[in-house]
Order: sequence, then C-alpha cells, then structure tokens
Amino acid sequence: MDPREFPTKGNLMLAKNSLMLARQGYDLMDKKRNILLKELMGLIDEAKDIQEEIDATFTKAYACLQRANIEHGISKVQELAFTVPIEDSLKMQTRSIMGTEIPHVKYVPDAGQRIDLYRRIALIRTEEQRSDMLDELIDRFGEPPEEATALLDIALLRSQASEKGIAEIKQQDGRLLLTFAETDFVRLSALCGDAAFKGRLLLNAGSSPYLSLRLEKTEKAMDMARLLVARYGAAAG
Repeated sequence: MDPREFPTKGNLMLAKNSLMLARQGYDLMDKKRNILLKELMGLIDEAKDIQEEIDATFTKAYACLQRANIEHGISKVQELAFTVPIEDSLKMQTRSIMGTEIPHVKYVPDAGQRIDLYRRIALIRTEEQRSDMLDELIDRFGEPPEEATALLDIALLRSQASEKGIAEIKQQDGRLLLTFAETDFVRLSALCGDAAFKGRLLLNAGSSPYLSLRLEKTEKAMDMARLLVARYGAAAG
C-alpha cells in the first residue's frame, strides 16, 4: 500500500485486490514460462537431430560433388546445376503457445507432387507396397498424420476387396455397406451366418444386393471392413 495514501478500509481493500491480482498474474506467467521452456527444450532436441541429419547429407553430397567435378569437369557440373528446379515447398508458419508465436517450418508439396502421390497410393496392391509408401512419406515429410496412414489403409483395402469381387465398401449411419461386382448368394449366406458378426449382418436381396453390418460403439469401421473382406474371401473356399 502506498504510504502516501490514507490507511482507510477502502484503500486497504483496494490494496488486497491488487495483491490478489498480482499473485494471479504471477502464477499465470510462471505457468506460461514453464510451458514455453518445455516446448523450447523439445525443439532443441528436434533441431539437434535435424542438424545431424543435415550434416550427414551435406557430407555425402559434397563427396559426390567432388567426384562429379573430377569425372565431368567443374564447368559441366555447374551447367547441370542450373537445370535443378528451385525448391520452394518449405513454408515458414507460426503456431501460438500461450499467446507466444513459435516459428514452424512446414513442407508443402506442390499440386503436381500431391497428384503423383495420390495416384501412387491408389495403385497400392500389397502390404509390402503400403509399407514402402509409408516409409517414403516418412522420409520426405516426417511422421505422417493419421489421415495419411488412413489413405494407405483404404487403398489397400479397396484392392483386396476388388480381388474378392467386392465392388464398394462405405460407411453410412453407423453401418458398413458392401456391394458386389457379381452376386454369389452361397458366399453371402455363409457370411451372414458367421458367428463373428452375431446376427448383425443383413443381406438386402433387391435389384442390387448388398450387405449391411451394424457397427457396435466400440468397433472401428476399418477393422470390421478388413474382417468382412477376409471372411468373404474365405467363404469362397
């Protein structure tokens, strides 16, 4: 309390309120400082790993450049260097942490690269091809988000389903719906009687027959779709 103020009850209450606000402000700033320090330490570790990878890449690249200069000449190598397209897919972004803007570098492939990736993902036919594509995505862009790995899973599932005569699989209103390129009622009946689906699998035998599986709350659509495809394929034997 300012000694120049009169020690009245009102001034005392104002001083108490100011002290309370100061303590709350200090606690908030202390939490903010701890969060930012934790984020900073994580970025330092990440930067260290990236720097080691850059150093190893530059060392290898410099050795290759020296060999190219010796075998083809400096002028020829320089001429070829001008044919390399400019890399402009790195974007500087920021993200806010407790009101503080933290710089973040993001790799954004151009439209042509995205189209090429989507085309190659659509061509996935085996688990090995899916694994190879996942490794490539990790090498180029870092650990992919769940949406990216889901694309790989969907592409592989579509391929496996197509091989077994399933034309389409889709999720709608808490159900999985399967339509077929050709209707095989023997296999469909065997699948409907499978104990794994506990009477939840229904066959709609209209003009375009399809199977409908009611999903339980704890079930994942992708897991159940894989199981349906595998059991339908097994029913052929």
